[in-house]
Amino acid sequence: MPTEVTHTVEELMSEPIITVSSEITVRDAARTMQDHEINALFVPGAEAGIVTSSDIVAAVAETGDTAELTVADIMTSPVERVPRSLPLGEAAAMMINFDIKHLPVVDDDNDYVGIVSSTDVTMSLA
Repeated sequence: MPTEVTHTVEELMSEPIITVSSEITVRDAARTMQDHEINALFVPGAEAGIVTSSDIVAAVAETGDTAELTVADIMTSPVERVPRSLPLGEAAAMMINFDIKHLPVVDDDNDYVGIVSSTDVTMSLA
């Protein structure tokens, strides 16, 4: 009988985690995503959060102009996070249960070390 291999989020996460201040403009956050070719940015601090390309699109659709909006205005906080040793299936279940597409990943010291996305999970199945 074949043994099933259990993959962890550490194997698929994007690293290093790209961070931005909650005080930067949404426009600057979009540029940072474009520069790094990513769809999510981590916002460190006491009220840690995440801002995604979907958040930015929603802000543009709602306001029409993001010149005055900051990341703090549109980010999701608090943010769900997962340990790097978490099995991929459990991370996928969290994404479904919380209706999210990105999960920040922490190490054994609870330091943020990466992000795993629903795209990462999907690509691992291909």
